[in-house]
Amino acid sequence: MVQYYKTLASDGKLMKKEFIVYRGCKFTIEWYFDDRGKSLPLEYFEELSFARKKKLWHLLRILGDLGKLLNEEKFRYEGDQVYALKPHPDRFLCFFFEGSKIIITNAYEKKTAKMPVQEKRKALQAKAEYIERISKGEYYD
Repeated sequence: MVQYYKTLASDGKLMKKEFIVYRGCKFTIEWYFDDRGKSLPLEYFEELSFARKKKLWHLLRILGDLGKLLNEEKFRYEGDQVYALKPHPDRFLCFFFEGSKIIITNAYEKKTAKMPVQEKRKALQAKAEYIERISKGEYYD
């Protein structure tokens, strides 16, 4: 279940937002959202068929509750602290963050054998922005 938390200031501006995908025993998994409150991986997910969503949910529950997925066909380290959840044919890139969090940065449909360079670049950029906004206290506030 995806949970949305939004707090609006008196002027109607969004002050707090959190996209929790799954809260497990080991990890809380969240969708990344940009400084405008937009979440590209969530939008991608919402467009998937029920069967494709179900594949991702299965992987998220295992990862969130057990803390690991040992099958490289389903979860793989892609370098630079970026990981890929791989419910066929989709890819959801993510990274681990302190406080037992996993942040899903972007998603795409696999069409080639290798990960498109721009997808990894998006993940790294989202990770850098997340860390910067967290350090400034601007991500959840």
